[in-house]
Amino acid sequence: MHIHILGVCGTFMGGIALLARAAGHRVTGCDANVYPPMSTQLQAEGIDLIEGYQPSQTGLAADVYVVGNAISRGNPLLEEILDRGLPYVSGPQWLAENVLQGKWVLAVAGTHGKTTTTSILAWLLDRAGLAPGFLVGGVPLDFGVSARLSDSPFFVIEADEYDTAFCDKRSKFVHYRPRTAILNNLEFDHADIFADLGAIETQFHHLVRTIPRGGRIIANGAQASVDRVIERGLWSEIERFGATNGWQVSEPEADGACAFSYDGEVLGRAALPLSGAHNRLNALAAVAAARHAGVAPRQAIESLATFGGIKRRLELRGTVRGVAVFDDFAHHPTAIAATLEGMRQQAGSRRILALLEPRSNTMKLGVMKSQLPESLAQADRVWCYAGNLGWDANEALAPIAGKTRVLDRIGDIVAEVAGEARAGDQVVVMSNGGFGGIHEKLLAALSG
Repeated sequence: MHIHILGVCGTFMGGIALLARAAGHRVTGCDANVYPPMSTQLQAEGIDLIEGYQPSQTGLAADVYVVGNAISRGNPLLEEILDRGLPYVSGPQWLAENVLQGKWVLAVAGTHGKTTTTSILAWLLDRAGLAPGFLVGGVPLDFGVSARLSDSPFFVIEADEYDTAFCDKRSKFVHYRPRTAILNNLEFDHADIFADLGAIETQFHHLVRTIPRGGRIIANGAQASVDRVIERGLWSEIERFGATNGWQVSEPEADGACAFSYDGEVLGRAALPLSGAHNRLNALAAVAAARHAGVAPRQAIESLATFGGIKRRLELRGTVRGVAVFDDFAHHPTAIAATLEGMRQQAGSRRILALLEPRSNTMKLGVMKSQLPESLAQADRVWCYAGNLGWDANEALAPIAGKTRVLDRIGDIVAEVAGEARAGDQVVVMSNGGFGGIHEKLLAALSG
């Protein structure tokens, strides 16, 4: 079967492409914004990419068009598909019908930490010999790809609450029907499609309704929003983490290791390769979910120390003249704060220079701009890219104006940072997009 994917360079749709190719289908795709790591990953797998959405792509005569949720009415290729009555389906529906059917699905949901937790969980199952299939919204360094198809009965998936497609406004995760579900955290996000936090909680409630009686929810016990979701109805088993009972993880001890426990019993200790309290909770939730799939907690905890991380999650892109440049996907104030707090634990007294692109739909709308100054508290210097913003970044960042520069051109940010950075500085680039290739430009400027 020939599958043509619209929006193929998004992390989720790129994963769909890899799974379809592994299943033996001929796969092609198109996108308007092609950038690594997804573009290079797809090309390495032999998936042909087309730049743009020309109506002429219907001439490929695909058997089905898989439409990503970034594709809206008015898209010229989508309109041609609709006008001609060609077969189409959303990515989540295609996945559910062609990959997940009959699998023990382990789904990781939450506003923050989905990619990291999903990657850790897949790694824990893999190290235990379960060889799970998976789809992650990033590229785990341990696997080198964002998605994998296997003969294993287990499939680990990042369960996004964003809408499914132009024709299906339910959250993606309602299609997955997991047996094990992590509810990691829940905050307001995606202001372009959700009116308020209550609307997101309703979607999480819909997810909970799909979990069978023998299934299990691993729920963040320290979040009122998650509690409200559970209070609306629970039909499966539940274990909580991060609260005063259930699953817990300690602060790093003198040797850098953390103790993992359940109901007061220490099950093992491990030094985590990822810094920050948020990543300790991510690891804890993954250990709890792995136990439901049959992985002994002690074995899972021992495997944590070997986890290699994920591209674009505080990924070191290079060090020049003693200046380290990191790439991070953080784009929500809570995620920005967590990234910087984790960096501060590692950096100590060394300076942290933060380069921020408010690129997500929520950030572009300015819904959370008032939270940005506090979220950037741990940074010593801040550069904010204000290109194409619909709100005044200087005004929003006025509380930290003394350490902040707001600029409209990426080249100006590169020049200023390269001129100011000194040996020992930690530079972190935070964006959910390519940020105009600023990482490579900055490393080149530092070299020059």
